[in-house]
Amino acid sequence: MAPLVDERPRGMLRTRWHELLAATSGRGESALRLALICALVTWVAQIYQTPEPALTAYVVFFMNKPDRTSSILTSVVFTVLISLIIGLLLLIANATLDVPAWRVTVMASLSLGMLFLASASKLKPLAGILMLIIAFALDQLARVPVGELATRGLLYAWLFVGIPAGVTIAVNLLIGPAPATLATRAIALRLRAAQELLASPGEPARARLVTLRRAGEASIQGHLHLAGLEKTAPREDVQALGQSAHSIGTLLMLVDALDHAHAPPEWRQTAANRLGEMAAIFERGRYPADVEAVPCPRGQSGRAVALLVADFNAALAHFAQSGEAQAAHAAGVKRGFFDADAFSNPAHVRFAVKVTAAAMACYLFYSLAHWPGIHTCLITCYIVALGTAAETVEKMALRIAGALLGAAAGLAAIVWLMPSIDHVAGLLALVFAGGLAGGWIAAGSPRIAYAGFQLTFAFFLCVIQGSEPGYDLAIARDRVIGILLGNVVVYVIFAHVWPVSIAPRVDAAIAAILHKLAAVARMDGHGKRRDALAAMPSQVANASADLHLARYEPLSLRRSTDWLRQRQAWIAEAAAAEFPLLVMDAHAESDAMAMHLQRLAEVVDGSAAMIRDSVGEHDPGREQPLAH
Repeated sequence: MAPLVDERPRGMLRTRWHELLAATSGRGESALRLALICALVTWVAQIYQTPEPALTAYVVFFMNKPDRTSSILTSVVFTVLISLIIGLLLLIANATLDVPAWRVTVMASLSLGMLFLASASKLKPLAGILMLIIAFALDQLARVPVGELATRGLLYAWLFVGIPAGVTIAVNLLIGPAPATLATRAIALRLRAAQELLASPGEPARARLVTLRRAGEASIQGHLHLAGLEKTAPREDVQALGQSAHSIGTLLMLVDALDHAHAPPEWRQTAANRLGEMAAIFERGRYPADVEAVPCPRGQSGRAVALLVADFNAALAHFAQSGEAQAAHAAGVKRGFFDADAFSNPAHVRFAVKVTAAAMACYLFYSLAHWPGIHTCLITCYIVALGTAAETVEKMALRIAGALLGAAAGLAAIVWLMPSIDHVAGLLALVFAGGLAGGWIAAGSPRIAYAGFQLTFAFFLCVIQGSEPGYDLAIARDRVIGILLGNVVVYVIFAHVWPVSIAPRVDAAIAAILHKLAAVARMDGHGKRRDALAAMPSQVANASADLHLARYEPLSLRRSTDWLRQRQAWIAEAAAAEFPLLVMDAHAESDAMAMHLQRLAEVVDGSAAMIRDSVGEHDPGREQPLAH
């Protein structure tokens, strides 16, 4: 059996390099917008001489999303939440700042509450960074516990969010892409990939189409949900695009299957032209009302190709003619503020306790050591926390690499560029360059995005030292030491205190896929089977990504190579079941495959139960990182 993906160091580095350079759709635009907002935020902070302008500029990375609507909503939510929290702190600040024990107690209590929300509620993307600002503000206020100064310090803490939120809203209103635009671009991109595979079959075209299939339609449907909230596009258009997003997954699956089945060259070229015409319409921000079928030449194909071509034409006929898929998606994603297992799964409380313990350990260390320059270790703990030990180990390597690169670039800028900068415009140019580099990486694959966040954080902390260009290498040195210390403390705690293995999640995901495939095999209607199979690649991709992460677990949790290879074989078998299920006709064949998949799913279920019993933990589900 072939080795696991990226198992060899050379292959891993090659994959990361390709992901770093890949010019994916919208990546450059997103990076430029991030860099511009970071530079403008730094300019405003310099004008008003607010403290810690580096942190103020860095908050931009958490507020900005690919589209303008979610960026504006996130900025507004950030501002409202920080206003409420600052109001609470104003009531208790004077009573707690003079007493170190009370100050630490308040900081820890707020941390536990916010991080529980970060793990178990809709505040996943926001709570961690909010707690970062609160903890830093309380730390700084401890140095000036006079009433008026404390009040002023809390107001400055509000500006950590208020300035980037205001600039983010203004810039996104002016140049931020509309969510409907991003949806049409994504559909056009997928149509172009399908056109390429039909017209010029080969490994590069197949790899591109497979990558887009694994990405799924969730992001497109999310953009369309925001477009509905914006009310800038007619409801009928949003519904039609929703159906198009649903149909494109089916179409990509059928093109992939037709390539496997060796469809006739004449039909392939005609179908490729049809898809190209559709892509051109979406690229203009519109959608096709009626799409003509591409009939298969008689006598030039077998039963499988004829069946797939019929499905292909059925998908074209209903490509943008119904809003049912969009409505079903909107109904399916609605849920409450808290996760379903928020108060029954101990993993949420344990996550909050572990991150709080790491942050408080760092805070006490630099406070007792009288080394305030490394206060970035406290901030880092709230940025780098992840749900499982495997994710923590893998992302720690990315973050440390990003921090070292950002620090090296920042120190080089201090030594060779800062002496020649005598105006704020030079500093803003540096901030723009750092934000552009970090934004490019952060807008890439999730497997490298963390490095972009940490690179930008380290670079900003080095070059933005105050209300004017700074040249102090000691400040940059201490801040980088703090970043590295925070990473190490989080790793030690997450690897040894209530370590969460990713193995139960892997087995649960594989079992769910196999159960669903068995159910698909039992379906009577061919159309139902086709629609159910279209959504499978993204689930298989998630399981494969989790299996990849399992190799990074600490030795106390890591599974054997045989365990990893067995799961890889199960995932491969699940992926390989798609084509026969798609073209299967005889009930006897489908019943036999359903029985085989069901038995395999039961084997995986048994393995998952054994792992849960061995580690003695509640399955934590798919926890989301705080940093992205």
